[in-house]
Amino acid sequence: MLDRRLFLHLATWLGQWPAGPGLHVVRSHRRARPAWDGRLRPALAVGAPGCTILSVPPDRVDAVRALARGRSVAGLLSSLPAAVGTPELITHAGLFRWSTAPAPLPDAGEWIRSTTPGLPPWLRLFDREVLVARDADGRYLAGVGVKRHDAYGHELAVGTDPAARGRGLARRLVAQAARRVLDEGAVPTYLHDVGNHASARVAEAAGFPDRGWTSFGVFPR
Repeated sequence: MLDRRLFLHLATWLGQWPAGPGLHVVRSHRRARPAWDGRLRPALAVGAPGCTILSVPPDRVDAVRALARGRSVAGLLSSLPAAVGTPELITHAGLFRWSTAPAPLPDAGEWIRSTTPGLPPWLRLFDREVLVARDADGRYLAGVGVKRHDAYGHELAVGTDPAARGRGLARRLVAQAARRVLDEGAVPTYLHDVGNHASARVAEAAGFPDRGWTSFGVFPR
């Protein structure tokens, strides 16, 4: 049975969940509003085995449904930005993971303000605390930001300084952040490119198994 928090997250984030077999294009006003970082995500999709829901702005449903008719997801992606009225944006496709039982790895970081000096620019996009591992001199090693899409689903983003890779910091931080998300009553999710094997290893080690779910969408450059 699908976790209730994940069900509510997908229904809220996409505008509908679940649906029957195949690709379903649905409308959501959220696609016409800024996302967690203040920028638009005018097309978002999550696919479970046998079923995919693609969420687009209400005024773009007919155009995207016509575009998607008879096409595979791969055949749809290149034309999707223009179909949702944002030809300047790009598409992205990858795996969609979640966890209700993070790996029992030891904590590796502390929660600090995203405006703390010394953090990389990507962590400064988050408007709440971020989870950061630092060395004995306070230098940044790795970090996790939490994309709070709604009350039910929080997506984790992780990054490690190249000089600190290979120490297991990313997996420990992801597991630590996932435990906090669950404590807050949401389900932690984790998205990554299909070909990003390092990210896949982090996800698996942190307790985010590959269940055969996918995601794709239109994103800012």
